[in-house]
Amino acid sequence: MANLKEIKLKIGSVKNTQKTTKAMKLVSSAKLTRTRQLSDQARSYAKKINEVLSEIANRVSKVQDGGNHNKAFIPNENPKTVDLVFVTADKGLCGGFNMTTIKKVSELAAQYESQGVTVRYRVAGRKGVDYFSFQGKELLQKVTDLSSAPDYDRASDFINEVVEDFKKGETDKVVLIYNGFLNMLTQEIRVRDLLPISLEDVEATEQETSMLEIEPDDDEEVLEELTGKYIDFNMYYSLIDSLAAEHSARMQAMEAATNNAKDRVNSLTVEYNKARQAAITTELIEIISGVEALK
Repeated sequence: MANLKEIKLKIGSVKNTQKTTKAMKLVSSAKLTRTRQLSDQARSYAKKINEVLSEIANRVSKVQDGGNHNKAFIPNENPKTVDLVFVTADKGLCGGFNMTTIKKVSELAAQYESQGVTVRYRVAGRKGVDYFSFQGKELLQKVTDLSSAPDYDRASDFINEVVEDFKKGETDKVVLIYNGFLNMLTQEIRVRDLLPISLEDVEATEQETSMLEIEPDDDEEVLEELTGKYIDFNMYYSLIDSLAAEHSARMQAMEAATNNAKDRVNSLTVEYNKARQAAITTELIEIISGVEALK
């Protein structure tokens, strides 16, 4: 049986780990609350920009012989080059959060490559960078401190490189992948075609937005501006949504670790008590044997 001192040291070590995981859970809980508030505000903005974009795009389509000539809205059923833009966390200790995204990206890449499509990788998040770099994949873009601290301007700079390649014809399709927040207990992998834009993906409204007073000649210019804002904001929102999901996943992982530590402390305590009882029994036997020997 293990030495009493060794068991006691193990109990102390596990208790320290338990305190750490419990603290990390509380920190993630506080961060999740703040991130969800930001996410709710962003969602309201996204809804409005989607409504306006849908209206202007439909107005332009009616003028241009029933079809929108803006490249960002022209479907491409047979792309030759696809850019996979995906978001992972910068840190670990959040269960299978990162691997869920990585597996989905790998699955999509394999699917496109089997069709003879060239796949290019663009990643925000250290875990994604580390994984695909280790796999020997060339990363066209990589940033390692954006997913943990989403910033609109930096998100815009990141996605603008993608947009420029799309405009120049270097890529035919852009797919955005990230693990989003569904509820406190669940994260959901989200995949959407960022470019070309499908109006079916935009939250259109049946009624015209009466507040808009735009001259017909200005429609195309406004559409171009809104398209840029739409893409920028989708990238920014994916970072916020992913961060909320990350904090949620970390809360669950730390709660599970805390519970496991508690169970381990209990089992070690039982082992310690048994060892202590055995030691006392041995001492008593030795004392009684000594007394008997003196008779």
